[in-house]
Amino acid sequence: MAKSSDNICIACDHAGFPMKSYLVEKAAEAGYAILDYGTYSDESVDYPDFVKPLAKAIDKGLHEKGIIICGSGNGAQMTANKYPNVRAALCWSVEQAKLSRMHNDANIISLPGRFVPFEEAWEMVQVFLNTGFEGGRHGRRVEKISEMI
Repeated sequence: MAKSSDNICIACDHAGFPMKSYLVEKAAEAGYAILDYGTYSDESVDYPDFVKPLAKAIDKGLHEKGIIICGSGNGAQMTANKYPNVRAALCWSVEQAKLSRMHNDANIISLPGRFVPFEEAWEMVQVFLNTGFEGGRHGRRVEKISEMI
């Protein structure tokens, strides 16, 4: 069950729409408050049009964590990571989702909508949302990410 403070935002392109629909339903059932940045159908669209507003909101601190989905997860992740306070992690497994939080303090999970079973994607999202950041040596490393800009 989600904690009352758990709010998540989600965005996708047409290739990620089926997975997004599934994840929105599962997240709502689990008690998460969801802000859906679109898209809202499987008609062809450009992923930056939907990922940018979500990433901008994370960058400004309006949301703590988000989910983005495109066909491979790559384009969505590349777009989101243009924002200095965003750490979007492309995840293909539960272990990657866990480590992206523990070691990288990722605040967005990027999923490959065409390559991961929906049930596994939901498991990745749950782990991502409920895993804390270890800090320590990882904190020092994460701080250096923004210094490179």
